[in-house]
Amino acid sequence: MPLFGDTSFIGTVVWIGFFVLMMFFYPRIMLMQMVGKLEHTALMFEGYTHKTKQIVLKRISKKTTHELREKIGNFMEFFAIEPVNIDPYGILNKLNHLVELVEDRFKDFSKEVAPKMNPEDQASLVGGLSGAITMNQIAKIVRHFVETIKKTKNLQLAMILQMQMPFIEKVAKAMVNGTETMANGWPMGDSVGPMVASDIIGDSRGKDVRDTIVVRKRIKGRNVVIIKAKGPGGRLGKPWEIVEKEVRRGKVAKIISIDAAGKLEGEKTGAIAEGVGVAMGSFYRAFIENIATEKRVPIESIAIKMAPEEAIMNMQPDVLKAVPRAVQVVENNIKNTKRKGTIIVIGVGNTSGVGNNKKSVDQAEKKAKEIAQMMKRREEQEKPKGWFRFGF
Repeated sequence: MPLFGDTSFIGTVVWIGFFVLMMFFYPRIMLMQMVGKLEHTALMFEGYTHKTKQIVLKRISKKTTHELREKIGNFMEFFAIEPVNIDPYGILNKLNHLVELVEDRFKDFSKEVAPKMNPEDQASLVGGLSGAITMNQIAKIVRHFVETIKKTKNLQLAMILQMQMPFIEKVAKAMVNGTETMANGWPMGDSVGPMVASDIIGDSRGKDVRDTIVVRKRIKGRNVVIIKAKGPGGRLGKPWEIVEKEVRRGKVAKIISIDAAGKLEGEKTGAIAEGVGVAMGSFYRAFIENIATEKRVPIESIAIKMAPEEAIMNMQPDVLKAVPRAVQVVENNIKNTKRKGTIIVIGVGNTSGVGNNKKSVDQAEKKAKEIAQMMKRREEQEKPKGWFRFGF
């Protein structure tokens, strides 16, 4: 029987033998290629972990000691055990208690390794430490699966990991950028909510309540309470606690939350969308939802869209351009509110690099532009030169 143009019996046997061999050996060849690529990626992630550690060390001191390096290395293995949730009753209070313990541990550690730092820089150092810990966890998880694939020679597992790797790489690169951004107290994508709140605050002064700024002022003829985390250090504050007290204290017409939101591929960074509900990416929004439901208070949200990785990176120019537009949307919302009572505006997010008034917003915008240009120059320098830029 002719096969591929060869009419001889020997040719047919050779081709059949070739296909049989390929059935057995091709999966192994595929596995070897995949393991090589995955090993390269795992090593790259471990390099990223070392880089984030160096960023934190450099932020603490220009001259690092062995003791300091060991302390930071040990702290990068820090973990928190999720509370039991089989019985959901009281789970929010358990989570809140656990998160407060974690926050206290980070604050105490930052004071221990950098006692001479001012409180704002220490708050930013906490953000840098959390970024380094996250990068360390990503590297360890990828290494775990690579070693498991080597041990079991599981082609299916290798294929699954390789398919996920482009997304993981994107997050890992953003985490390195985010660690540097938070450790140095630069404006980040997630700072857009607090930046809008600070712009609305203007020159008004407020109170500092548990690392949360509360400002009362008149806007468009309405009494407005503006809430944001205390800046410019990297903090999240506790806006839900302030909201609960305000709602119980008197009549509230509306709660408006402003936050960064993940965009879909194809959507523009910096696009603004309005909706209903609490724009807050953690379980803490449940506290606001509970009190709003109990008192029948409308809850609305303003989302400034960006890619998930852009939220943890230095603030991008398109996000920066969205701030004045978001301020206008909030002011129009306040103006068009017909229900009587106080209006609560929450600038949700990490207030890294953003202070507590309009002047600080101008300074943050200038800094964000400088950092964006610096990152662009660095990216150009790191691009492969010559033929390598085309993949040769």
